[in-house]
Amino acid sequence: MSHNGIADMRQMMVVISTVEQWSSLKSLQQDNSGDKHLKLTFSSLGSNQVCDLTLDGRLISLLYADLKQDMTEEGISQALDGCFKSCTGGISTFLLLIQGAHYTTRERRMVETLQAHFGAEALKYLVVISLEDGQVADTLDDALLEMLNMCDGRYCRITSSAARDELRALLKMVDYMLAENGVTGYTEAMLADAKRRSKEDSALKMLKQKVQKVEEEEQAFKQLVQKQEKRRAKEMEELKARHAEERRKEAADKQQYETKRGSLEEDVISQRAIRQLKMSATDDDGTKKMTVILLGLSGSGKSSALNLILERAGNQYSSNESSHKAPQPTLFCERKEVFAAGRRLILVDTPELWDEDGLENLEVVKDCLALSLPGPHVFLLVLQVGRFTQGECEMLGQLQKVFGRDFAEHAVVLLVRFDCDNHRPQRINDYVAGAHATLQDLIRKCGSRYYELNVTKSQNALSYPQVKDWLSGINKVVASHGGRPYSVKRFSVQELQERKTVIGERKGGALEGNYLLRDA
Repeated sequence: MSHNGIADMRQMMVVISTVEQWSSLKSLQQDNSGDKHLKLTFSSLGSNQVCDLTLDGRLISLLYADLKQDMTEEGISQALDGCFKSCTGGISTFLLLIQGAHYTTRERRMVETLQAHFGAEALKYLVVISLEDGQVADTLDDALLEMLNMCDGRYCRITSSAARDELRALLKMVDYMLAENGVTGYTEAMLADAKRRSKEDSALKMLKQKVQKVEEEEQAFKQLVQKQEKRRAKEMEELKARHAEERRKEAADKQQYETKRGSLEEDVISQRAIRQLKMSATDDDGTKKMTVILLGLSGSGKSSALNLILERAGNQYSSNESSHKAPQPTLFCERKEVFAAGRRLILVDTPELWDEDGLENLEVVKDCLALSLPGPHVFLLVLQVGRFTQGECEMLGQLQKVFGRDFAEHAVVLLVRFDCDNHRPQRINDYVAGAHATLQDLIRKCGSRYYELNVTKSQNALSYPQVKDWLSGINKVVASHGGRPYSVKRFSVQELQERKTVIGERKGGALEGNYLLRDA
């Protein structure tokens, strides 16, 4: 009986090796067939292979599962688990077979799988056996030394020539290992405990991963919130700056308007004498002429307003119903003239000065300025009551690009009314007070100079005082600028005079329609 009675028991050992190492173990059976003290018998137990080794009357059973080269870690674990469960009624230990002291990557993978499935406790019951034929290796590589350090240096060499003595040394090493770690060897309880710890470790690992993921998502959310807060803070600063700039601009515009308004009466009085002198000049004197350029989008009522102004300014009344029909769209600039209030009033009708893309029609601009000589004195912005489109929202800005920044100081707004079915039309002041903010801003920038004109037959009688008020208003605008025409710096007077001559030649000398009408 050996140490602690271990020899009296049938020892069961699970072999961990490749097919090649198991075949090398089988070769010991042939090489030692004549040794009566050593007997090896190979058989099968289910899907496992068994080697019954009898040495000096002691019985050892080695169980081996065929570990194929392409097996997954799960397949290796299942194979080892099957061998272990076959170890009933005996002591369970593990033998790692290597060839010629070479610890390869494949064997390393098997040991890692053993440790993962059976737990670190399995390494306490692991012995490394090097099967060597021929020359014995003198040195061990670092990987094998690291492995031996994990299993407390349990390492044996077995050769064909001295197999019996080396197997005796192996059994003594196993007996000592069992005496140190527990005579029963690796048990089912240890395996159950290892699986429980593995599940706990897996659960803990999964929990840590979830916690890490939550922390990462929380950090990402905080970064997103910070980014949004920074963006909102920047937008608020920009909004505050924009509002401050708008308030500053509004205050400056209001101050400028109040200044002009306060000095308007003084300017009118001071210019009255000059106007009287100009009125006494000869008919050929350019100071007796006042030129108005009609501007507006297509369909705004420019031509209708022009025709009605020509009639009313000359004290004419047309009962012809056809005169109230909408005229054809204006395709080119046209100049009309009438005597009114002791002076020659020149009206220049225009088509749209830019296209749908906002590109200026330079030829039309030159034509209207040439036909307005010796003016222009006043720009008449014609808008239709009840219609204010996006194009009309942008009209003032476009006109300032065409005629210059001071354009609005010489501009008057004419609101044309076409609502013939409305017998009691809305008062024009009420209409402006409730109009779109952009329209109100346009009128304000034009000095709050706006007039209305009814061009419908049902409201025909109203057009007399409306035209009279309008004539008085444009006279005030001209007087406020000392009777001087508006100068468009882009074109010289000489250039416009030459173009006027060309237009006259093109039309056979008939530049204007003369309405020989008596004074109002």
